[in-house]
Amino acid sequence: MFLGSFNYSIDAKGRISIPAKLRKFVSSEANDTFVLTRGSLQCINIYPMDYWRELVANKLDKLNSFDPEDTRFMRLFLQEAAEDQFDTQSRLLVPKKLIEHAKIEKDVVILGMNKYIEVWNPKLYDEYMKEIEEPYETIAKEVMKM
Repeated sequence: MFLGSFNYSIDAKGRISIPAKLRKFVSSEANDTFVLTRGSLQCINIYPMDYWRELVANKLDKLNSFDPEDTRFMRLFLQEAAEDQFDTQSRLLVPKKLIEHAKIEKDVVILGMNKYIEVWNPKLYDEYMKEIEEPYETIAKEVMKM
């Protein structure tokens, strides 16, 4: 389970280090291989390969390629997707198009999101957090049915 929030930076070549506290949760089935793609908001999602395969099998493979909405989603989700493996310093190369999508300059916020990782521009993440109108307690009660 990926969890926590980390402030890091992306280097001039577009490589990002994954925090050790997140790396320890990468399963051996992932083989240190990941798929990076656009998030549903203005961020980058990083999926370990084992979870990516599960996501494809359970969700993407079930979409109808004759349904315009399904195919539009697949195009947007997959057109910028890229596969990469950790280098010797546990970094991943982020494609330039994804960096542009997330408006990342140098600094990033890395979030553990249970089975995947999100990477944000810190300013955009702060703006997003300020836009959330409902307090945490209200959201938790609704989502977790407490």
